[in-house]
Amino acid sequence: MVVRKIKDGISWVGAIDWDRRLFDSLVPTPKGTSYNAYLIRGSEKTALLDTVDETMEMDLITNLMTENVDKLDYIVIHHTEQDHTSCLPLVLDLYPTAVIVTNAKCKELLIEFFGIDEGRFTVIEDGETLDLGGKTLQFILAPWVHWPDTMFTYIPEDKIIFTTDFLGSHLATSDLFINDPERLYESAKRYYAEIMMPFAGSIPTYLDKIESLNVDIIAPSHGPLYDNPDLILGYYRQWAAGAPKNTAVIAYVSMHGSTKKMVDILSNALVGEGVHVERFNLAESDTGLLAMALVEAKTIIIATPTVLFGAHPLAVYAAYLTAAIKPKAKYATVIGSFGWGGKTVKQISDMIAPLKCEMIEPVYVKGQAVEKDITALKQLAKTIATKHAESN
Repeated sequence: MVVRKIKDGISWVGAIDWDRRLFDSLVPTPKGTSYNAYLIRGSEKTALLDTVDETMEMDLITNLMTENVDKLDYIVIHHTEQDHTSCLPLVLDLYPTAVIVTNAKCKELLIEFFGIDEGRFTVIEDGETLDLGGKTLQFILAPWVHWPDTMFTYIPEDKIIFTTDFLGSHLATSDLFINDPERLYESAKRYYAEIMMPFAGSIPTYLDKIESLNVDIIAPSHGPLYDNPDLILGYYRQWAAGAPKNTAVIAYVSMHGSTKKMVDILSNALVGEGVHVERFNLAESDTGLLAMALVEAKTIIIATPTVLFGAHPLAVYAAYLTAAIKPKAKYATVIGSFGWGGKTVKQISDMIAPLKCEMIEPVYVKGQAVEKDITALKQLAKTIATKHAESN
């Protein structure tokens, strides 16, 4: 990928991974991603902000060569995760006098991950600055969005802030800036749901910090940059601090059709009660879409048959994912079927207990749902609708 100029003395020198479809062997990336590294040239010193995933190291090296970077004074590392740092040892070899600038926690992790000599580091504190000559790097510690070592870099002369994973998106695009609000919403919300939602409690603090600065451009480590900061900051305010909506998310799997029949009945009943339904067949659905729906869901419903003595493995995964990403839902329940018995309801309920949702009485039936079970599902829909109305 070619080098792209952001402002005088500031260039994007990263890599676009057009074909990556799974991140960390966990997160679906249907639109690829990018690994954003930035070159900052002051009148006296030059700094590289982050590196790229080792699979794309030649893109970074080629870009540095294209820019005729024969010397790097500093390599600023905002976050240890390997998609930003795995080719750091190569860059250190190529620029043997470069000093790594980072925080104490990041230094500790980089040494553990890569065995880098302690003498290559300069450790900074929150608010500390580094003068490159006409460009000041101001460092802002931002732990737990999404690792304990995360930090940002702000350049006041250019009104640009580099936010590492925070505010990013898994989106491979040739556009340096994203200027389509609809396209931004989809990619940024998926990224928020999959990666940032577990840290929603910390997010408003860092939004406040960014908004207290004079910022024209937000430059994250994945996806395009934002030259309209209010747009992405507003979305994050909504997702992190806004109340859940009148939405029930149903994540289901069915082996022989009985659980699906129950999901059909409940879905129709919820719609009839005025509740918006988002429904995901776990055997086919992109889990990223499920995560996106959970951002604003008020009720979570796990629907599963019993396999031997517990829930279907796909339902177990959905419950684990839901608990891990910590949506703000207020209510949850379980529906499903069994043959001779089992502990499915308890298993799923225990898994999502950390969300501290109010658990609504489950509907768990033997074999096919009969009339009394259909009645119970319709009553469940009424109960959910009533609770949604009362919690507005």
